[in-house]
Amino acid sequence: MIIYPDIELQNGKCVNLLRGQMDQPVVYDVDPVEAARAFAEQGAKRLHVIDLDAVSGTGSNADIIKEIIRVGPNVQVGGGINSMEQIREWIDAGAARVVIATAAVKQPTLVKEAAHAYPDQIVVSVDVRDNKVLCAGWKETSSFSPVEFIEIFQDDPMAGFILTDVGRDMDDPVESFAMTTAVAKEVRVPIISSGLISSIDDVSMLKYLPNIAGTIVGRALFNKEFTLEEAIAIGDAVDPTAQFA
Repeated sequence: MIIYPDIELQNGKCVNLLRGQMDQPVVYDVDPVEAARAFAEQGAKRLHVIDLDAVSGTGSNADIIKEIIRVGPNVQVGGGINSMEQIREWIDAGAARVVIATAAVKQPTLVKEAAHAYPDQIVVSVDVRDNKVLCAGWKETSSFSPVEFIEIFQDDPMAGFILTDVGRDMDDPVESFAMTTAVAKEVRVPIISSGLISSIDDVSMLKYLPNIAGTIVGRALFNKEFTLEEAIAIGDAVDPTAQFA
């Protein structure tokens, strides 16, 4: 199971959103590029970088992300990406993977076209609240359940699907773990969990869920709840039940 350190950018700063609320970010006093470099030095195999200003349409952190790509390992980039031109620009800039969220709901043919143009480099972000997929910066609710939505792309050469329970209560994770488990069992594609990890025990629990290829971890690492090395050691432990590398 791959551990993806999460760098979310807003106004040039590293932040984390509580329940997906753009106007209530937790701001970290750390330079984003230095954070990426530190994660690389600690053994990160991949980084997950999201431009929240691009999501909200209020700005861009593209220059910072390009710096992160130069120092970070296998960076997957997301945030407001809704055209083949943008996808191509990020691949040409050195992004290992491109994450598509709202456009996957509203333009599924774009995702399919991109996946075939760039096999194993396109990731779909599946943000869920009350068993429905969200879009437009978590402001709009689609008619799709997460399983129905993922099945649209199951036969395309996707790199994976990021599954996030946007409404998760960090003090009561059982329901979100149950949702992730149920979805992962129903689909035939690698699932990257997001928003579930608040302790090292959560990493251990997630490791042994079926069909989980990786997990995105942000707040717990920035808050020093555990080290990246500790999480990677658990993720790299041999798991005879694992279906995806």
